[in-house]
Amino acid sequence: MWMFTGVYGPILRRERESFWEELGAIKGLWNGPWCAAGDFNVILSPEERNRGGSLNSNMRRFLEIIEDLELKDVPLVGGPFTWNGGVNNQTFSRLDRFLINEGWDNHFGDVRQCVLPRPVSDHFPILLDVGGGRRGPSPFRFENMWLKVEGVKELMKSWWEGVRFNGSARLSSKKNAALEQVQFWDAKEKISRLNLEELEARKEAREDYKKWVLLEEISWRQKSREVWLKEGDRNTGYFHKMANAHRRRNNVDRIKINGAWCIEENEIRKGIVNAFKLLLSSSGDWRPSISGLQLETLDQLDASTLESPFTEEEVFNALLSCNGDKAPGPHGLSMAFWQFAWDFVKADVLCFFKEFYEMENLPISLVGSLYKWLAKVLANRLKKVVGKVISKAQGAFVEGRQILDAVLIANEAIDSTLKNNESAILCKLDIEKAYDNVDWTFILTVMQKMGFGDKWIRWIKWCISIASFSVLVNGTPTGFFQNSKGLRQGDPLSPYLFVIAMEVFSAFLKRAVEGGYLSGCRVKGRSEEGVLISHLLFADDTLVFCKPSQDHLTYLSWLLMWFEAASGLRINLEKSELIPVGRVENMDDLAWEFGCKAGSLPSTYLGMPLGASFKSTSVWDGVEDRFRKRLGMWKRQYLSKGGRTTLIQSTLSNLPIYLMSLLCLPSVVRRRLEKIQRDFLWGGGNLERKPHLVRWEVFANEREALWNQVIRGKYGEERGGWSSQEVREAHGLGLWKGIRMDWELVSNKLVFIVGRKCGRCLGFLGGGGWGGWNPCFLRAFNDWEVEEASSFMERLHRNRVIEDVEDKVSWTETKSGKFSVKSLYLALEAGGSARFPSSLISNENVQPKISFFAWEATWGKALTLDKVQKRGWALANRCFLCLENEETIDHLLLHCSRTKVLWIFFLLFLGYLGCCLILLKKPF
Repeated sequence: MWMFTGVYGPILRRERESFWEELGAIKGLWNGPWCAAGDFNVILSPEERNRGGSLNSNMRRFLEIIEDLELKDVPLVGGPFTWNGGVNNQTFSRLDRFLINEGWDNHFGDVRQCVLPRPVSDHFPILLDVGGGRRGPSPFRFENMWLKVEGVKELMKSWWEGVRFNGSARLSSKKNAALEQVQFWDAKEKISRLNLEELEARKEAREDYKKWVLLEEISWRQKSREVWLKEGDRNTGYFHKMANAHRRRNNVDRIKINGAWCIEENEIRKGIVNAFKLLLSSSGDWRPSISGLQLETLDQLDASTLESPFTEEEVFNALLSCNGDKAPGPHGLSMAFWQFAWDFVKADVLCFFKEFYEMENLPISLVGSLYKWLAKVLANRLKKVVGKVISKAQGAFVEGRQILDAVLIANEAIDSTLKNNESAILCKLDIEKAYDNVDWTFILTVMQKMGFGDKWIRWIKWCISIASFSVLVNGTPTGFFQNSKGLRQGDPLSPYLFVIAMEVFSAFLKRAVEGGYLSGCRVKGRSEEGVLISHLLFADDTLVFCKPSQDHLTYLSWLLMWFEAASGLRINLEKSELIPVGRVENMDDLAWEFGCKAGSLPSTYLGMPLGASFKSTSVWDGVEDRFRKRLGMWKRQYLSKGGRTTLIQSTLSNLPIYLMSLLCLPSVVRRRLEKIQRDFLWGGGNLERKPHLVRWEVFANEREALWNQVIRGKYGEERGGWSSQEVREAHGLGLWKGIRMDWELVSNKLVFIVGRKCGRCLGFLGGGGWGGWNPCFLRAFNDWEVEEASSFMERLHRNRVIEDVEDKVSWTETKSGKFSVKSLYLALEAGGSARFPSSLISNENVQPKISFFAWEATWGKALTLDKVQKRGWALANRCFLCLENEETIDHLLLHCSRTKVLWIFFLLFLGYLGCCLILLKKPF
């Protein structure tokens, strides 16, 4: 039995609150499956209208109501909007939707919304489809839960030695059988007392049931791909929901190919396979030569190191760095299998690597299972040297370079252009299906030109050409086909090979600037010369700076066509845009001539604001929206408190900290994010109040780099180049100004270690060789200065300058001297407060829900009967264990007579006999 509520939301804002209250009252009348649908006359986010904008109060309120009512907005297929109107019908929005609760989702399973054709109305009709998706037979997949079964290692060893492994046990039936045994003995105990033999049988049945519950949780965790959460904390329901969500999102019941809809299963499969075959097949067209292009080259030592024989340690370390839950290969074996079985598969694996090194008799049948492992080993080698052939303008997948460098440089370039009253055009270019279109001959030619050895190039050629593809359509493979171009997504080698390919584009742009065909942007401030920035690349995210000139844009378009002809990589002009910086005349005409749209500042680059004020709150709208989606209230009923804590920490580290690396978090945004986290952890919201037991404050408690050159050139340097001068400008974007404001919090925790460069600059070379001090004084000392000068000389000689050490700065808050955000956070904590013993409670070997309870108990905030009484509940307070004293957290965990017995057994087990005689009076 289920309930449906049809809605028509009021247009006026003042009438909406009563509308939300009415929906809340309906929810209170019904606990079963519920669906509310209709025209709500409000949208959830700026992405739900074609004009964009920022997150406003109406959207936030709608989001809060959905969370408070524990409703879900199921996926919409067929189009992003449901209403069309406005002047000349230029406005599109999503005003209509179906919202369902968990009861409805559990009852009907595969639920989604479908936009239907619009006959007359300005609203598109939408259909709630509750039919199950069509799914064929799935391929074999190795279940990581098998690794927990006793004796499985011996079984796999025998299988590896020749015995065929015939599938898995039926998990559900095993678990249900064990549960029936537990229920049988519990029912019998209610009728009569169990004897010792029956008690032992019930205990064995319970242990058996617990084992199968854990195995089920591991299985659903692997299918859900939620790698942030560990099994063993009874989060099976959540894993099940996420796995079903993936299946629902990937289901295809119809597809449009060349303008015609395919509905039949065979037509869908054939159409999808043909589309991928066409995408991954090379046309074989002529490619222009790049022999005249100047590229950086590897030295002979680095090239020979890449081709050295594989070692056991190298192979094993690569295996350990792989995630065991990630998608397995066509043979179904996950990396967890190889990690588990390393001791008895090691010899065969090393033999495979030896055969690959010699490129003889490669076992192709085994490649599907081992290729990712092999690619990981090769990628670990390549990443150590790739930075030597990649220019500073590229920031992706090069050790020592960060994604934030490009964002900082781009913002400073825009800021410098605006402050100098200059004008420029910023070209944001999107590469169409970047990985899929890389020409193999091109990438191998580039590597040869960069000085990579012949053996290495043969290895790479084998790796990129050996694979075959099979498309999973509704969970069923559709046969295998070969490709003749492109790099594979998820291949550990692909990112490094792609940046090598993009280095040619970087070299093209450099040549164009040197020839005067492009201008770039010169970032200068206190330095007259400044630093010239012509382009920034982060994988396929490309920014090009040029003058607002038709000639320059024409040259750039020719360069893009030449790069496409050489590499196969095409610029998608529909997704690219030209952004004016400063006053640019005829911007629309320039964009039309170039073939793309005209954008405006502020914009985004690599998920960070571009050209926005560092104090702006609107740049955080996307973070808030993703926060609400990641911490949806429907998820909390499937997660333990430990699981909720883990998800909050995962969300916190993935979402706001990225922006906080460059921008200060506004207080109003901080309060909104904290409220979302509080409500998710403890429950409640605007329509429901749940006690928040613990205050949130307690719970939440390099010189040659391009960005360095830009900052030093624009603002000047001090302290020997280790920091920029103070930013005094009162206008502009102020990104670096916002970072520099808190410099004093960091600088007083730094110490300088003098090395060869600083020592030579100061000229402190004594007669005793390098490392001595020989300061020159401008005048003779007065009598009262002799003692102070002697003390100064004594301090100098205690600190020798070492010849083979570079100048460096050491961070005093860590033993290694290396800076970390964690150490700065701990150093800035309010002084005088006792530090929480988190290391005693948070342990990877302890289930999160147990750690969370220990955390609550340590703060004295667990809901024992005395706490419940303080919150207004009229209950008798008596310890349910000893029935002698009132129940408090100290009594329950320390002073209760039953608890003391447990402590004695525990301390005896640890060997602390003397402690057993001491009466526990205070909590640890």
